[in-house]
Amino acid sequence: MEYTATSLVSRVAGDLGPKADEVVADVLRCLRREVPELWSNQDLVRMTSENVAEHVVGVLAGLEHGIDPGEMDPPAAELERARRLARYGTPVTALLRAFRLGQGVVLDRLLAEMPRLTKDAELVSAASRLLIAMANGYVDDASEQDVTAFQEERDRRMQWRLSLVNEAGLRIGTTLDIARTTQELADLALDHFADLVTVDLLDSAVHGHGTPAPGPLVLHRLAQASTAQGGQEPTIRVRERHICPDGSVTARALTTGRPSRHTATPTEPADVFGTHPAGSTLVVPLSARGDTLGVARFCRHRNPVPFDDEDLFLAQEIAARAAVAIDNARRYTHARATALTLQRSLLPGRTAEQAAVDVACRYLPAGAQAGVGGDWYDVIPLSGARVALVVGDVVGHGIHAAATMGRLRTAVRTLADIDLPPEELLTHLDDVVIRLSAEASADPDTETAGDIGATCLYAVYDPVDGRCSLARAGHVLPAVVSGDGIVDLLNLPPGPPLGLGGLPFEAAEVDLPEGSLLALYTDGLVAARDRDIEAGLTLLRHALVQPSASLEAACDNVLQALLPATGRPHDDVALLLARTRALGDGQVAAWDVEAGPAAVAGARRHAARQLSVWGLEDLDFVTELVVSELVTNAIRYGRPPIRLRLIRDCSLLCEVSDGGSTTPHLRRARAFDEGGRGLLLVAQLAERWGTRHARQGKTVWAELGEENHAGLLDPASLL
Repeated sequence: MEYTATSLVSRVAGDLGPKADEVVADVLRCLRREVPELWSNQDLVRMTSENVAEHVVGVLAGLEHGIDPGEMDPPAAELERARRLARYGTPVTALLRAFRLGQGVVLDRLLAEMPRLTKDAELVSAASRLLIAMANGYVDDASEQDVTAFQEERDRRMQWRLSLVNEAGLRIGTTLDIARTTQELADLALDHFADLVTVDLLDSAVHGHGTPAPGPLVLHRLAQASTAQGGQEPTIRVRERHICPDGSVTARALTTGRPSRHTATPTEPADVFGTHPAGSTLVVPLSARGDTLGVARFCRHRNPVPFDDEDLFLAQEIAARAAVAIDNARRYTHARATALTLQRSLLPGRTAEQAAVDVACRYLPAGAQAGVGGDWYDVIPLSGARVALVVGDVVGHGIHAAATMGRLRTAVRTLADIDLPPEELLTHLDDVVIRLSAEASADPDTETAGDIGATCLYAVYDPVDGRCSLARAGHVLPAVVSGDGIVDLLNLPPGPPLGLGGLPFEAAEVDLPEGSLLALYTDGLVAARDRDIEAGLTLLRHALVQPSASLEAACDNVLQALLPATGRPHDDVALLLARTRALGDGQVAAWDVEAGPAAVAGARRHAARQLSVWGLEDLDFVTELVVSELVTNAIRYGRPPIRLRLIRDCSLLCEVSDGGSTTPHLRRARAFDEGGRGLLLVAQLAERWGTRHARQGKTVWAELGEENHAGLLDPASLL
């Protein structure tokens, strides 16, 4: 039979067709040996085997029927296989090499069949050239289509990775909470490329100890996420503390700062991931600003596709962004804890015991975004059984605001100790804030220079006459609940916020019968983002009139009614509730004293009789001495009218008032001085003593304990 080159190629292909299985087997053996990348998982093995068989059968059939190579269609699943290879991270060179190797095997089998059909060397040569040209055309066309599909998938994967990194920037670090930030990392990875994610932070990073201590690394499991129910669950639970074994992949990642990829879950006794090992695992350290904070582990046990180098690079990108967010949250949490500790240390641990009012107080720091502020409250016992109630609010948040609050609270207590009226106290406090602002402005290292400001409400309640004097500096108005359940906001004269200077403060006096409830608070209680201050005041009125078992319960009712049910308020809140008491005639005694030396003896007799009525005879001697000295000073250096008053409270209070404004001073008398020992004697006998000024005149007072002070009357101690 005479052959042409075309017919010879057709005949050879037709004869080899029944042996296609042998050809396919030869091609698969070659590819397994030369291109191992195509056999990295079972999914690729199946697809490669099916595609090789379809290619061989299709090529032999096309050659047999003389079909032009450009018209030979590759297998229907060929383009999907190229996309799958790109998705699995197989290099495009492996795809092209597989085509050439397969072409070589098929050509060798076809060329080996030609000498059996003809001995014409020229015909065999011509048919061989034709066969090679047709095979090259088919391979070039098919590989071009595959490369196009491969590159499109690579580009799509690249876009997906970029969008995922961008999504990580949006989803991770939405708050300054460490646990939530780590959980956001775990949830993002679970949604897109992992079946199981765990995030562990070093103990030193969680608690701010600095560099890890020598010895085994201690980790805290802060977050984890897993796919469908029934999947693998790590034995270590969230918020559980555990030891990282030496030499483990986690320990290596923490010590070297380098990520690693594994074809199965690394075996670590401290963290078993179920009975079935994962198909692939990434271990990525979380590092930010030169510090290693912890480690994230990404595992696949449901997805058959193993992690590749691009997945590792993607995990590094996401982990880097997450680490910065975690470090920000960590630094903020530590700074907030420091500020909160400072704030609480500067607030009164418990209110001082006194007879004027029953009090209950609350302080709530703002939510995580705002941080600790400068709200404060205080209860300060004053002379004459009176009490000062203070609530203030420093502008700003953080340690600076908390420290400023502490300085202002100390200043208020110092000014209160010298018994200044409320309006004068606020005037002096305004000067203090102005000086603090000037100091901050002059310090180049102070970041918040010039922004010191505050509001304050200062009230003084006298349980003897049931009157309260109040003044405010830019502060919200206090509320009063009368005995019949009516709530009123006290209409106090307006005062400028502290730190402006040059503007006066005014005080107002109101009667507060026994049992009245006075509510002092900061604006964080009544103001909120979702309501105006008037709505907040309405809620406050309604909460204050609700019946409650105690003042503590009343505080809880107010906070529950005005603050969010979940989470912390957007601004600091300070609340002080005070229920007034009264000192009746049985606890107070007063006498007018004539402005003459003979009246001193009468004043001593009045005091002795009153002590006998109260059953305080043990204080007779001490009290008579103090009364004698104070009345003598008032007669000698003061002006009428002179008045003596005794108050029985937790201790015995002795007060002598006169119309003069001269303040007595303690001095040490010399050996031959005839005077100057009176106040020294009072200071030795009294637990405390002092002077307070009124709009007209002054009062010198002494507080005597109920123990006998006779032992102090050593003449040598008074010299």
